[in-house]
Amino acid sequence: MEIVIIFTIFFYLMSTAGYFAYLFLQKNYLNRAGYFLLIAGFLCNSAAIFYSFLKSGQIPVHNLHETLVIVGWSIAGVFIIFQYKFNLRIFGIYAAPLAAIVMVFASQVSSEPVQIKNIVNNFWLIFHIISIFIGEASFVLAGGLGFMYLAQEHAIKTKKHGFFFRRLPSLELLDTAGYTCIVVGFTMLTIGLATGLVYAKMVWGKFWSWDPKEVWSGITWLLYAALLHERLTVGWRGRKAAIMAIVGLAVLLFTFFGVNFLLKGHHGEFTRL
Repeated sequence: MEIVIIFTIFFYLMSTAGYFAYLFLQKNYLNRAGYFLLIAGFLCNSAAIFYSFLKSGQIPVHNLHETLVIVGWSIAGVFIIFQYKFNLRIFGIYAAPLAAIVMVFASQVSSEPVQIKNIVNNFWLIFHIISIFIGEASFVLAGGLGFMYLAQEHAIKTKKHGFFFRRLPSLELLDTAGYTCIVVGFTMLTIGLATGLVYAKMVWGKFWSWDPKEVWSGITWLLYAALLHERLTVGWRGRKAAIMAIVGLAVLLFTFFGVNFLLKGHHGEFTRL
């Protein structure tokens, strides 16, 4: 298991190096190398998750180590799909190092599984976890695209057509890709919350228990729902959408890390050190 994690980190780091080399040298083969190295890391990441599943017979979310392994897998997997669809070559300098950092952090925390009370390993739990993580990975990428949009917009407005201006995609492409990420993320988060409600009823006897994770997940859902509503009805695009994507990313990070470490609740068992 440890050797698979090491290979995953290695490929993610090599992918990061490839993307950063492409950033400076603008050689297409470096971008392709970064992309295929990320795919190799993703496959190793998948193997690590599958091995843990076979070993325990349960989806591996029994501690912070296992949860972060799935986070890294989600970020890499969602990025691979979006890279293929939008050909956002430069975006690898955000996604690849992020996946690498998550996996390095995962390797440094205990992998000893925690016995979680009342856990029922069924379809609802598996679908809940996978949907939530894919949705959150999409939001993470949307936040990164928001930062890139603001950087490119600033370069255009100030007419400082320097290093990043020549390398970042057009504002229209960044906006479209960010919107797609949010639509996918919102859809998967909605599915994840719905299946989570069913699972909660089975395990804890009620759909909603005002657990801090549930509350902040609801807040996150409402924030992105508002963003999508304003985009479709008022026409929020460009700068406003980018800023909201970044705000959403901040809320998402607090929901994942802040709630687990600062507030008590039954979800904290899944990210215990």
